[in-house]
Amino acid sequence: MRMMLKVSIPVEAGNRSVVDGTLRKTVKAFMLEFEPEAAYFVADAGLRTGYFFFDLAKSTDIPSVAEAFFLNLNAAIELTPAMNAADMEAGIEKAMKGR
Repeated sequence: MRMMLKVSIPVEAGNRSVVDGTLRKTVKAFMLEFEPEAAYFVADAGLRTGYFFFDLAKSTDIPSVAEAFFLNLNAAIELTPAMNAADMEAGIEKAMKGR
């Protein structure tokens, strides 16, 4: 299932992780393992924040997604199912059948 992962990193932990290379290493490891179709990096509410769109093969992969961000960056995460435009169109068509 396509998921959107939002990773928000507290300022102090983010500062340390930039200086010691942990931020770069943690993000790179996630990108190599889960091969997101898109990744965006922004400042959101004053926090370093990453948005990743990727396929989650099974729910047992959630700890593999989350723990490195928790442990290495003291990050908060949100993991949300997501659709692209084609998914939304197909879903609406399916939902409207029989109406």
